[in-house]
Amino acid sequence: MENKKTVEKEILTNYILHKADTRGHANHGWLESYHSFSFAGYQNPERMNFGVLRVLNDDSVSQGMGFGKHPHDNMEIISIPLEGDLEHQDSMGNTTVIREGDIQVMSAGTGIFHSEYNKNKDQPVKFLQIWVYPNQKNVTPRYDQITLNLEDRHNKLQQILSPNQEDEGVWVYQDAWFHMGTFDLHFETSYSTKKKGNGIYAFVLKGKFNIDGVELGERDGLGISNVDSIAITADSANAEILLMEVPMKL
Repeated sequence: MENKKTVEKEILTNYILHKADTRGHANHGWLESYHSFSFAGYQNPERMNFGVLRVLNDDSVSQGMGFGKHPHDNMEIISIPLEGDLEHQDSMGNTTVIREGDIQVMSAGTGIFHSEYNKNKDQPVKFLQIWVYPNQKNVTPRYDQITLNLEDRHNKLQQILSPNQEDEGVWVYQDAWFHMGTFDLHFETSYSTKKKGNGIYAFVLKGKFNIDGVELGERDGLGISNVDSIAITADSANAEILLMEVPMKL
């Protein structure tokens, strides 16, 4: 019995489960947003961050609407479009459009102003807005975006972000690695951390998964720390997941 209790305690220590229906929610008419961590009007002292992962917002913006020009500083801001076209403008002179398959990153550094609008007049745009605390402050602001081959994430984890400028995906000022994958039913894989001491936050975009024995549904999140690797099984067809490996110490 003592061994069972020890195992249960370790599971509670290493795994933090955020079910989709427990997220914060805001509906502003033009914007519907679900917050995995405290943000704006949603404040939960038990959900301030997962290591350096500060914000994970699941946003849907109505046709022709968007976020007006606003400032940020000293934050790595990543946008992952899921549906539709998102138009970006910033104080560095960038005007671009991102869509499914693209990854956008901004290092806000000493300060940046930007806006994000739904470029479509006939459909909403859906995207993930992710904030990561940087490991360097007051850097020169920068912007980047890339287009990835979606076929490269079929039944494998495609790296979309890292700390290395020469590596796959975009890069950030932090020892973080992001991967996305789309898997067939019952497909099994694993993920090993790139840096000792990092944690993994798994977010299910579509379908169902089993991660280390924990069952996850669509838009569920699972934070995992004190592990070197995790086992991943797709429990539905076309199951899609985002893995975010981040340092646990701010």
